[in-house]
Amino acid sequence: MNKKLLTIISLIVPILTFSQEQSFSNQIDTIFKSYTGWFVDAIFYAIPFTETIQIPWVLIVLLGGASYFTLTFKFAQFRLFGTSIKVVQGKYDDIDHHESEEAFGDQTPGGDIFETIAAENVEGEVTHFQALTAALSATVGLGNIAGVAVALSIGGPGATFWMILAGLLGMASKFAECTLGVKYRDVDENGVVYGGPMYYLTKGLKEKGMGFFGKILAVFFSIMVVGGSFGGGNMFQANQASAQFIKLFGLTNVNAGMFFGIAMASIVAVVIIGGIKRIASVTEKIVPFMAAIYVGAALVIIIFNYDLIPAAFGLIFEGAFTGVGIAGGFIGALIQGFRRGTFSNEAGVGSAAIAHSAVKTKFPASEGVVALLEPFIDTVIICTMTALVLIITNLKGGFFDYGVEITQGVELTATAFDSVIPHFSIILTIAVILFAFSSMISWSYYGMQGWKFLFGKGKFTDLVYKVLFLIFVVIGASISLGAVIDFSDAMIFAMVVPNMIGVVLLTPKIKEELNKYLEAIKAHEK
Repeated sequence: MNKKLLTIISLIVPILTFSQEQSFSNQIDTIFKSYTGWFVDAIFYAIPFTETIQIPWVLIVLLGGASYFTLTFKFAQFRLFGTSIKVVQGKYDDIDHHESEEAFGDQTPGGDIFETIAAENVEGEVTHFQALTAALSATVGLGNIAGVAVALSIGGPGATFWMILAGLLGMASKFAECTLGVKYRDVDENGVVYGGPMYYLTKGLKEKGMGFFGKILAVFFSIMVVGGSFGGGNMFQANQASAQFIKLFGLTNVNAGMFFGIAMASIVAVVIIGGIKRIASVTEKIVPFMAAIYVGAALVIIIFNYDLIPAAFGLIFEGAFTGVGIAGGFIGALIQGFRRGTFSNEAGVGSAAIAHSAVKTKFPASEGVVALLEPFIDTVIICTMTALVLIITNLKGGFFDYGVEITQGVELTATAFDSVIPHFSIILTIAVILFAFSSMISWSYYGMQGWKFLFGKGKFTDLVYKVLFLIFVVIGASISLGAVIDFSDAMIFAMVVPNMIGVVLLTPKIKEELNKYLEAIKAHEK
């Protein structure tokens, strides 16, 4: 199958070369925008609250939902944080293997040997840690590097405070949607898992007598996730990685981007053909490595400039609660970061529930507990590290002015790191490429699940999607299609609508599953 995919990719090389020489990308962009601009404007329509503050309605839905889940589940993101660490470490794995008879009754009704339950009953394809890294690989990315810089340039240091707050609230949304992802997943006779919002929208709402409504929401979600996987989860990632690679090596060949795209597509092909198991096996190595290098370098810079830490936090809190800070911080960190990945944890979007649904567990809430770590790692830790580096180095070097929007967030972040760690921009470029690669392979899985829901499960269906996905990798690295990316971004955030409706309606089920899991833990610890 690898040869078939690579052969098909090679067939589009002449087309891409021709399109670059004729500047067709601009023409395509213009035509595409004329047909899809209304959808983008509708999804990102900003409701005017004052003359200076306008907030996209979809952002209000996300934050409103996150606040609702935070209160409904009694601040689960804080009271279950320690439990989530233990679950990821595997300390509760044996609950799946040897459930308490006192709490759940006899788990071997057929008279089987009790010790064999793990082999008989545990469904899923990946571990809790692998599911977490697979989902993180789709969220940790360019938004953490470039998006934070853009947000700070608009909203000032105070943007950091609102960024952290949104990340903490988003943890509750992740818990809720990923619990449902496992609760309503499908597992075929070969043990292959199919999960995500499209399944809990159909199966969950059918239980509530809203089957037709759930089906409509599920189809809409699936269409959006497929489109989002081709654009924001693929083309945008490939385009940014290609641009950084070309800039680092000073390449001038007009086809450099195309060749980079072909190389990237070839590597992506090897991974995505193996499905979620291979994706998870790759991400469990890449994500910790990426995070360690990036956060480690940020800590070095912060430690070297320890004397400026109080001043940096002073600017953050002062900016967050002044008139300018609230307008700039809230709008800068939430709106601009929302559009380009500052809040790349995607809490409330529903995408992560697709990856988490493949976990090996019999307790849906166990994976919801694991999933709440995502926004914490992605936003509270990694995005905050970027923000502190930018604020501290700007105090010394004055690289940019707050309130003046920048367009090249990666370049600004690279300049900040280089000012303390010479030539770190080289490592940052590698990080950008790895971030892009990991995002693409995880989003390929998301899109594939939506594709299968729409068109059925089969080898030919899989092949069609994978070929299309790999073609878009090459296209994304070769030409810039701004309107296409904007449309894809809109599709990703349009996923919020059906997902939030489903999760809110199914909140009682989440509570039920959480209680079951907490009871199992108590029985285990006796």
